[in-house]
Amino acid sequence: QVQLVESGGGLVQAGGSLRLSCAASGRTFSTYVMGWFRQVPGKEREFVARVSRSDATTYYADFVKGRFTISRDNAKNTVYLQMNSLKPEDTAVYYCAASYLLTTVATLYRYWGQGTQVTVSS
Repeated sequence: QVQLVESGGGLVQAGGSLRLSCAASGRTFSTYVMGWFRQVPGKEREFVARVSRSDATTYYADFVKGRFTISRDNAKNTVYLQMNSLKPEDTAVYYCAASYLLTTVATLYRYWGQGTQVTVSS
């Protein structure tokens, strides 16, 4: 089992940047595929990015390509989401999640953090 805790959210102006972190407990962090998702009220949780166990492979939703970068540090049990050129439509609660599968499907992620709010003002 792994517990996930996100941090780094906040309020930023459009065009600005934020870096989200997700710290994982336990000694098995490197065995999980890690993903970031986001959710706004009234909408389903949507995939943002994922990184493979070894950080060799990353994959992004089209709406963040070229703006967001996912990375992980297995020695620190942490996954990051660097968000640049933020837009008001990026406003959401951002969640990190862990899966045994290399997938973008939220229901296939077994463990979730509590989320961190990102608000982008225009």
